Amino acid sequence: MSTNLEVGIVGLPNVGKSTLFNAITKAGAEAANYPFCTIEPNIGVVEVPDKRIQILTDMYHPKRTIPAVMRFVDIAGLVAGASKGEGLGNKFLSHIRETDAIAEVVRCFDDSNITHVSGSIDPLRDIDIINTELCLADLDTTQKRADRIAKIAQCGDKAAKAEYAVIKKILAALEDGEPARKAGLTTDELPMIKELNLLTLKPIIYIANVAEEEAANADGNPYVAKLKEFAKQEKAQVVAVSAKIESEIAELPEDEAAVFLEELGLPEAGLAKLIKASYALLGLINFFTAGADEVRAWTIVNGTKAQKAAGKIHTDIERGFIRAEIVSYDDLINCGNEQTAKEKGLVRLEGKDYIMQDGDVTYFRFNV
Repeated sequence: MSTNLEVGIVGLPNVGKSTLFNAITKAGAEAANYPFCTIEPNIGVVEVPDKRIQILTDMYHPKRTIPAVMRFVDIAGLVAGASKGEGLGNKFLSHIRETDAIAEVVRCFDDSNITHVSGSIDPLRDIDIINTELCLADLDTTQKRADRIAKIAQCGDKAAKAEYAVIKKILAALEDGEPARKAGLTTDELPMIKELNLLTLKPIIYIANVAEEEAANADGNPYVAKLKEFAKQEKAQVVAVSAKIESEIAELPEDEAAVFLEELGLPEAGLAKLIKASYALLGLINFFTAGADEVRAWTIVNGTKAQKAAGKIHTDIERGFIRAEIVSYDDLINCGNEQTAKEKGLVRLEGKDYIMQDGDVTYFRFNV
């Protein structure tokens, strides 16, 4: 996974993808009622909503506060035939390979004023078009690798034989029109094909773009119901949002946005829902560093050990790791300050194999 968590927002033309991207990142990508208005991928960096960082800021009064961030990449809309270069297919495929996860925007609203590229609203058909193109692109990549490695495997090379066996499993899934994530690969097999950077191995979230009046009760939308049933089979998540509402929220000050959401019966903005779903999908947590100079949130994969987490800050800290001084966020807040937490024995010294927990407030001791 890249240093910055990166999620690619994809979808067919005119499903509300660029409108949603503009809203959540306020990056101003052009959103027009015609295909391919987003030619180059637009990248927007957004703060991860986490109330804890503000509370730590109020406690430490640092010179600066740096929240965790996510990068959203708005990738040009693709059409049937993208894997063969139709539309902007080749650009689409190269840009999406660089992301950690895919958020696929699916249109779940009727509006005669907004043309659908296929002429009608059908979320499952739209998903099938995109997934087919991704599978075809992966099939091409995987077949080329299979052709290269087959001869080496036949000569008895153990590593090549093992990789070839994995590739054959992937090919079988892709030839059936199934994504590589459905090939039943084990945790030992995944590293063997990491360099292929397969599109259909990336975790996926489906974003159901609903009408403004349906945002608070999207479950009543028949398109969303069909989408959720489909996602269940894929063990994927569905996040229902209204791109129109998100674009209105983006123009409001924070306090007015909160009132607006309350009036609509929405507990939180679509962005917050999407970020939470992305964190859950990728198994991510945040730990914090806090002091007079800086309060900062760092994003790591759940299960990361202390020494590896130190490397998120700087490779020198990882290399010269001695130990981690840790207090849990809840303990620190309950004590009111770090000194009281120390007096109560709640600040622990942990070694390099300690598994970091969400909310750990950490000071790394190191020597290089």
